[in-house]
Amino acid sequence: MTDAPRNVLFLCTGNSARSILAEAIMNRMGKGRFHAFSAGSMPTGVVNPHALDLLRSQGYPTEGYRSKSWDEFAEAATGGAGAPRFDFVFTVCDNAAAEVCPIWPGQPITAHWGIPDPAAAKGSDAEIGLAFAEAYRMLSNRIGLFLNLPMATLDRLSLQRRLDEIGKVAGEPRPA
Repeated sequence: MTDAPRNVLFLCTGNSARSILAEAIMNRMGKGRFHAFSAGSMPTGVVNPHALDLLRSQGYPTEGYRSKSWDEFAEAATGGAGAPRFDFVFTVCDNAAAEVCPIWPGQPITAHWGIPDPAAAKGSDAEIGLAFAEAYRMLSNRIGLFLNLPMATLDRLSLQRRLDEIGKVAGEPRPA
């Protein structure tokens, strides 16, 4: 790994909650080392207001977040100007993980970090807020583990294995 910031793309189907949260968390926690983006296979076109409320409550600026298609990055990457070249691509929902993703130039390392969809939560505002807080906690845990990997000393296969492990165990819901 070089000293240049690494680009990370978080994918979800709707790009309205989990991938937006992951983008914000990575940009804050990985500042200077990583630059995060998010997109969806079938974007809703709107960022979930609960996601924005949670980010605001955690002191994140929320301007500039939008629900967008992964086509923006895939099309730009195949010849568009200013397209980021991704070093890592993470799916954060099971639907996106099962879909056929675009071919990303540069052969980024990919992993699935499935998180329950807080946008699907039902109930009171407090219950919905709790679902978003839990998704935020899980993503923060996984991103924190990712950022603490000794990337300079890991070969590609070892790094892939560690990323897969993070997606399976880190930040899972606490037992009741």
